[in-house]
Amino acid sequence: MGKVGRLLAGSAFVALLCAGAAWAQDGGVKKIPDLMAGGFGWESGGGMTPVPGSPSPVTQDSRFEFVGNNTGKQTDGTYTQPNWRHADLNNPNLTEFAKEGLRKANAMKDGGFSMYSRTARCQMPGVPLYNLSPGRTFFLQTPEKVVMIWQRDQIHRTVWLNRQHSQNPKPSWHGESVGHYEGDELVVTTIGQTTKIWADQFRTPVSDKLKVTERFRLIEDGKALQVEMTIEDPVAFVKPWKVTKRWTKSPLQFEEIRCMDGESVNPFNQQQAAVLDPLPIASKPDF
Repeated sequence: MGKVGRLLAGSAFVALLCAGAAWAQDGGVKKIPDLMAGGFGWESGGGMTPVPGSPSPVTQDSRFEFVGNNTGKQTDGTYTQPNWRHADLNNPNLTEFAKEGLRKANAMKDGGFSMYSRTARCQMPGVPLYNLSPGRTFFLQTPEKVVMIWQRDQIHRTVWLNRQHSQNPKPSWHGESVGHYEGDELVVTTIGQTTKIWADQFRTPVSDKLKVTERFRLIEDGKALQVEMTIEDPVAFVKPWKVTKRWTKSPLQFEEIRCMDGESVNPFNQQQAAVLDPLPIASKPDF
């Protein structure tokens, strides 16, 4: 696609975003939550908040200090180097399957392996990690589907509004998402995800029994977006657990941000991660 084609496609996309989320149905206009935000996106940052009364998600082992990106403390003119999370294996909601996966992740971190997120390798994050990845997300709503587009790398998810779940969906990075509107909420259930994804930023493993239910709704007079997530996986967790995630409306509209160019020359993960998670390379052009 040439430059003009890209500009036209981008203009059409922005026009759809700005159109608003309401359409004729059953002789009238059905009002639904406008997640498209007039062409603006939703900024993500930070982690998730446990829902009171729910089993706790995996948390940081208190014996180890976690230093996130751009949060290092200055000591004698230098900053503490960011590091990776170290999971607390005493969480009573973890099965032995989950603990074993987290033991391996903790051992890799302690052994000096240069840890990384899926998106740092230009891979799909899966759900619920899609909601926890830092960056800007856009929604495109139509009567048949909702498309979520993560601005970095153009990672996207499709939520179908006009069909039921398949009997045996083929495993994929973001699985099969089916949704519907309940009042002011978009309710989405996702199954059929690949077991290569993780349930959280600690690398908690998942099984093919994973089911994630998301409830998206606007809060704070539309200035913020919240999603409540229920994570069910009887192989990894004793009981389902719930968390919320909050985004704030971005003052910026959609623009292309590519991953591949930067990650191809990333000096930290090239040697260690290439075998475990090679960068995705297309064998033929898409157009």
